[in-house]
Amino acid sequence: MKNTKTLVLLSLFITLQIILTRFLSIQTPILRIGFGFIPLIFSSILFGPVLGAICAATSDILGMLIFPQGTYFPGFTLSAFLSGLIYGIILHKKNISILRISISSIFVKLIVDIGLNTFWLSIITGKAVAILLIPRLTKTLIMIPIEIFLIYVLWNYLDSAIKSEVN
Repeated sequence: MKNTKTLVLLSLFITLQIILTRFLSIQTPILRIGFGFIPLIFSSILFGPVLGAICAATSDILGMLIFPQGTYFPGFTLSAFLSGLIYGIILHKKNISILRISISSIFVKLIVDIGLNTFWLSIITGKAVAILLIPRLTKTLIMIPIEIFLIYVLWNYLDSAIKSEVN
């Protein structure tokens, strides 16, 4: 991270993720519908799995410190970290196609959102995983095609502008 541009862009992605997650999303105690995944995926595509994961975890921690919504639970930071890691492994330095975006989104949604985050919510709320699973699965099934479409369109639109800034 010796490069100033990298640091500035990662800071921008962290800021955008906090804003999109904390202010421009619909949130209930067990669901959050928003667009904070966009800067997360872009940071992972551009800077790889490690920096994408660090960016995701940092935005989770800073978002919770600056704009708390309940108590801090480190499991969600781990989930954010793993999301950035998965997106980076599948998408960094690869041809960004619908198939790759779909694979990465489905992995993150199944492993992190449905798996880990539902488990974390079960621990926090004391509710059974099965009770939490139905609304979370419904939200996930709705969000997967939206996420895939948005990332594909935005990446194709912004690809050359972003890459010229990074390089």
